[in-house]
Amino acid sequence: MTIRKTKLRKVVIIGTGLVGTSYAYALLNQGVVNELVLIDLDQAKAEGEARDLNHGMAFGNPMRIKAGDYQECHNADLVVITAGANQKPGETRLDLVTKNAKIFKGIVEKVMDVDFQGIFVVATNPVDILTHLTREISGLPKERVIGSGTILDTARFRYLLGEHFEVDPRNVHAYIIGEHGDSELPVWSHVQIGGVPLSQYASIDNFYQNQSMTEIFENVRDAAYHIIERKGATYYGIGLGLVRLTKAILNNENAILTVSAKLEGQYGLNDIYLGVPVLLNENGIREVIELELTEKENQQLYQSAEVIQEMIDTGMKAIK
Repeated sequence: MTIRKTKLRKVVIIGTGLVGTSYAYALLNQGVVNELVLIDLDQAKAEGEARDLNHGMAFGNPMRIKAGDYQECHNADLVVITAGANQKPGETRLDLVTKNAKIFKGIVEKVMDVDFQGIFVVATNPVDILTHLTREISGLPKERVIGSGTILDTARFRYLLGEHFEVDPRNVHAYIIGEHGDSELPVWSHVQIGGVPLSQYASIDNFYQNQSMTEIFENVRDAAYHIIERKGATYYGIGLGLVRLTKAILNNENAILTVSAKLEGQYGLNDIYLGVPVLLNENGIREVIELELTEKENQQLYQSAEVIQEMIDTGMKAIK
C-alpha cells in the first residue's frame, strides 16, 4: 500500500445543501483544515456560502474558503460528497438509490478526470450503496473510499443510552452496525458504560425483551424520520460526524469509528459496503475491526447485508 502523507489539509465539499454547509460551518468552528473548497451545480450558491463563511473568519479559525470547480480536487486530501436528492417525508434512504446513483456517476468521473489522489468520503444517502458505487466508478483502493456509514446512528445510540442512565455519552461505548437505515442493528453484546458491560451495569438479561432498551434503539433507527417530519431534514448531527471523520484522517489518529467500509471476508461478508467499526488514519481505512457477535446479531447483520446488496444491484444498473 502506498503511504500518502497529508500536507495541504485541503478538503473539497461537493454539494452545498444543508449537510454540506453544516459540515463546512463545523470545519470553520473547529479549525480542522487549511483550505476548504465548495463545489455545487449552482455556482452562485457555492459562492454565496463561501462568502458567508468567510465573513465569520474573524470569529473562527484562519483558513482559506472559496467556491471552485472540479480542478480543485486534483490536490485535495479529501473530497467529501454531500450532493444528491434529499430524503422526503415518507421516503426511505433506499428509495433514493436510482436518482442518486446517476448523479454520483457524473460527480465521481469528474473528480477522477483531474487525477485525484486523495480519499473519498461519501455522506449522501443511501450512503452504503453510494459508497460502493463510488468505489466501482473511481477504481480507487477500498481503503480510500469511505462512507459516513453508521457514525451518526452510533452517536445517537450513545447519546440516548447516556441520557437514560444519566452518564456522559462520551463514557458510553456502543455500536450501531449494518445499513445506515431501517435494517441497522444495535450490538448489545458490546455496549459498555465505563468499561462495564451494560448487561452487568443495568442487570439486563435480555435486551430484546427490555422495553426501555427497545425504545432506545427504535428512536435511534427512526431518528431521521422523526427529525424530517418536524424540520424537513437532518444536517447538524451528520455535519459534526463528518468533521470527526475528517479529523481522524487528517490528524492520522488511528481512531475507531463506525463508517461504511468494504468487507472482504470480515463478518462472513464479501464485496459489500456497510457500517462497521474501523481504524481510520491518513491513508483511510487501516483495518476493519471484527466484533464477536452473538448468533442473533450475526443473523441481523446478514439480513441488513441482503437489503444493501439488492440496492447495490439496482444502483449498478442505474449507472450502466
